[in-house]
Amino acid sequence: MAPSKGDQAHASRQGRVWSWLTFERLITGQVIHLVYWAGLSVIVIAAFSVIGASIGVASREAGWVSLLLAVPVLVVGLLVVGVMGLLWRAFCEFYVAIFRISDDLAALRKAAERE
Repeated sequence: MAPSKGDQAHASRQGRVWSWLTFERLITGQVIHLVYWAGLSVIVIAAFSVIGASIGVASREAGWVSLLLAVPVLVVGLLVVGVMGLLWRAFCEFYVAIFRISDDLAALRKAAERE
């Protein structure tokens, strides 16, 4: 008698949980995407605070001097936020690459064991 689809699904779920518990399959690849978006949202909040800081500098005093000071604050602040975004992306891609190397090594180990 062939196993039913319910039995096969239960066995595959058990296999998936077992691979997570024994660290054969790493869940960090999926988690790093959530960490990336959380960090990117913090960087966006920093961009809004740079805009708010430049508006605060411009409104501190009346006149063109405060506007001349606010423009560099805005430009430099947004450049720093852009660099932060690029560094954060590179940091997260580095971790994804490390975990993909780990997956590839596990596949190579299984292939070597089969031979």
